[in-house]
Amino acid sequence: MNGLLRRYLVVLFRFLPFALAFLRDRRRFILFGSQRQVADEKHRQRAEQIRDTMLELGPAFIKVGQVLSTRPDIVPPVYADVFGTLQDEVPEDAGGDPKQVVAEELGDELNRSTLEPIAGGSLAYVYTAKYRNERIALKVRRPGLKPVIERDLRVVRGLIPLVSLFASERQQYSIENAADDFEDIILNELDFDREGAIMADIRENFVGDDRVVIPDVYEHLSSERVLAMEYLTGRKITDDDAFDDVDVTPHEMATRITKVYLEMGLVGGVFHADPHPGNLAVTDDGRLLLFDFGMSERLPATVQEDIIGLYRALVRRDVDDLVDALIALDVLEPHVNRAEVSRVLELVIENLEGRSEITWRMIITELTTMLRDFPFRIPPDVMLLIRVGTVGEGVCRQLDPEFDFLAVVRSFLVEQGLIESELDAIIEETWTDIRRSLPALARVPSRFDRTLYRLERGELVVRTEAVDGHRLGDHDLGYAVLAGALVVAAAILTFHDQPYELPVLAVAAGFLLVYLVRRRLS
Repeated sequence: MNGLLRRYLVVLFRFLPFALAFLRDRRRFILFGSQRQVADEKHRQRAEQIRDTMLELGPAFIKVGQVLSTRPDIVPPVYADVFGTLQDEVPEDAGGDPKQVVAEELGDELNRSTLEPIAGGSLAYVYTAKYRNERIALKVRRPGLKPVIERDLRVVRGLIPLVSLFASERQQYSIENAADDFEDIILNELDFDREGAIMADIRENFVGDDRVVIPDVYEHLSSERVLAMEYLTGRKITDDDAFDDVDVTPHEMATRITKVYLEMGLVGGVFHADPHPGNLAVTDDGRLLLFDFGMSERLPATVQEDIIGLYRALVRRDVDDLVDALIALDVLEPHVNRAEVSRVLELVIENLEGRSEITWRMIITELTTMLRDFPFRIPPDVMLLIRVGTVGEGVCRQLDPEFDFLAVVRSFLVEQGLIESELDAIIEETWTDIRRSLPALARVPSRFDRTLYRLERGELVVRTEAVDGHRLGDHDLGYAVLAGALVVAAAILTFHDQPYELPVLAVAAGFLLVYLVRRRLS
């Protein structure tokens, strides 16, 4: 039995109890029986057991859990919440000597006796080392890790067809591309050359900006397995003393985090996608320090525009534009039933408007919950954006429990000219309505003139039929019609210098009175 098959059976055996539990939720006795009602607390306990199993199975499954924590198209919210706690977990089994990796990659470039460990994660260790009279930071990939990750990803790919057998049609649309999504995200994190290039790009985008600092990369010391960078220190952003003796408040830092990440993604087009507290620090001079760019992404200009279009549609409550944006982002299939999706999105907007407080997480949860009846998926770039918003908002709320994340987002987009202000939006919407109405308005004077001409010549005929079998009589109804026509004429005559509308209104009142009296007598 080869290693891949053995691993496949081990993983299958570990997840088999959970598969049986999910099947029993549908049918009590798996093949027959009624559906079981499972309490949220039970689902949470089950999610925690799955999370612990992922931890025990190693780095690849830890990363799969992290990805699933931002895939509401695949897992329910309670499971996503629990899987999100995998972020700071580190497996106990270190496996191999990372100093050997440093020796293989750097040789005699630095003195390995000066290496000092400062952090460890599921994919890498972080050391400091002395290099040319200064201390630098080294991120070193775990020895022998890539073959293990690739093997486990093959196992995951082999399990997906089994999972699809038990998934609904809607979930199958999301699951069919899940293996590719997992591979793209996890293998990208293993490539330190890619991470270094992204760090350099983001650092370049913020040159001269005193709000944020990104460590410089030593490209000549870096490789696919080792990332050498400037060693910078700061206090963890959620520590009690993080803002002691610095000229910035927690609220100001929360605002800074939000705007910096928006600028990264929507202006620079490349962003750090892992803003949990362990990757954010406050320097001694009050700047925001970012660590660990392994989970990061580049956004094409078209995707940036689609994201802005999505937000603009939400602000304007424009359901048609919202559907267009979701299709453009590959969240919805192009041939989705637009009428049905529009009705669902109208309900989403109504539900959100009825709440006293709206958060990013609330919008995502409401949107994905209501779209569950349709085939939809979260592409990797959109998934990372959702992660940035969800995790980032959580950090900002830790700094300031009253922080309004969405208000800062809107303020930034208006400042950058990416969306219109409230007044501009109203003016543009009004002008759009006017432009659409101009053809009809242009024909009003001629039609009104023809109507008056026919009225003067006695050619205007009004045909009516009684609603029920009882007829009022044509003469009676004619008085009411004449009264209405004279009221319209009086309204037009108010623009004349002479008060011609007064006698016309008097005649109209006379016809109306005759109509009411005759109807009462009949």
